[in-house]
Amino acid sequence: MNSRTHLSNPLPLSQHILEVPKSATLAINEKSKQLILEGKDVIRLGLGQSPFPVPDSMVSALQAYAAIKDYMAVQGYLPLREAISGFIQHTEGLERSADQIIIGPGSKELLFGLQMVLDCDLLLPAPSWVSYDPQARLLGRNVHWLNCYSEDGWKLTADTLEQHCQNHKGRPQLLILNSPNNPSGACFLESELIALAAVARKFNLIILSDEIYSELHFRGEHQSIARYYPEGTIISNGISKWAGAGGWRLGFFCFPNELRAVLDSMITLASETYTSVSAPIQMASILAFEDSSSILDYIHACRKIMAHIGRHLSALLNQQNIQVVTPEGGFYVLADFSYFRDALTTAGITNANQLAQALLEHTGVAALPGDDFGLKQGLLLRMAFVDFDGHKLLNQVLQDTEYPLNADTPELVHLFSVADKLGEWLNNL
Repeated sequence: MNSRTHLSNPLPLSQHILEVPKSATLAINEKSKQLILEGKDVIRLGLGQSPFPVPDSMVSALQAYAAIKDYMAVQGYLPLREAISGFIQHTEGLERSADQIIIGPGSKELLFGLQMVLDCDLLLPAPSWVSYDPQARLLGRNVHWLNCYSEDGWKLTADTLEQHCQNHKGRPQLLILNSPNNPSGACFLESELIALAAVARKFNLIILSDEIYSELHFRGEHQSIARYYPEGTIISNGISKWAGAGGWRLGFFCFPNELRAVLDSMITLASETYTSVSAPIQMASILAFEDSSSILDYIHACRKIMAHIGRHLSALLNQQNIQVVTPEGGFYVLADFSYFRDALTTAGITNANQLAQALLEHTGVAALPGDDFGLKQGLLLRMAFVDFDGHKLLNQVLQDTEYPLNADTPELVHLFSVADKLGEWLNNL
């Protein structure tokens, strides 16, 4: 007699999970790695992972704390939360106590928890990062996309936000703002934040300000909308992008006192899910938020490199009639291929998904279609300009502040070749 338990067929999987595909950024990274293993030359512009190493001081601290095995407090290690409180005071001029901060295993996990504890519709500027919308759909939340346009620098305007709010009264709403932005590299100006804050206050919105690229603002002028709408803004940040530590999985949310009940609910949720973030990781991460000369030198060098790449790559792409709004922070460009629409259509390529597949096949350039970011029309692709030896180049710049960053910088030649590769293929369609 067969003693195995007979499971129902089909298995009773949640419909929400069945309707959500695997993360696009992770999928393109795995595809790129497979092609490289097959011996193909691939320029990996799909996954937005920092090319830079974790700062040496943090690595040394992690080694020193590796034997710490105790569970931390659910809300997070107090000295780390105190360091983050000081970081927010230093960078934004906002008084936030350690008790207003929660530490999580990446800001991505915290975002999912926030959407779980809030019974809100989600408002997303189009374009927005690929995981905001799928997380909402996993939870059965309503998502409203707010269209943004290249002539506005791909940034949400106060007029667009107000028009939506006027037409959708009655339901609580959570707006996510991301600056510097993924996928466009756009950064909000002070006047734009003030205007958005006025609309948010008028309609009593909750804002999640995703500032994961804050220290990679090319001019070092990042501002949080929490400066202008403090009572309704939750600040989200972490060490994944500007400290090169994506795999460490550490992020934080900072809440105003007016949203204390939301923070308390997230602490409860954390206590029944991930419990706490790894003790050695939390202890070593304190150094990322301290105003030390070594961390500042690291950030300034990373910022200098990414600013050069973003500006030069944008110029090269525009020269090939691939239209790009020059990024102001982060490590992304949003490229518009509409100039080649007729030739692409003749070749059977009519949407961004087909274009991304064709570029990978014919040029070895891996990029993500705009559809993944809420851009449902047009021939738009996001390119993450991170495929270079960040460890080597960072060391060069740290050792020699005059180290030349130009089109011939050895560490960047392969990355910058993307423009010629794309132009050659497009012009020969």
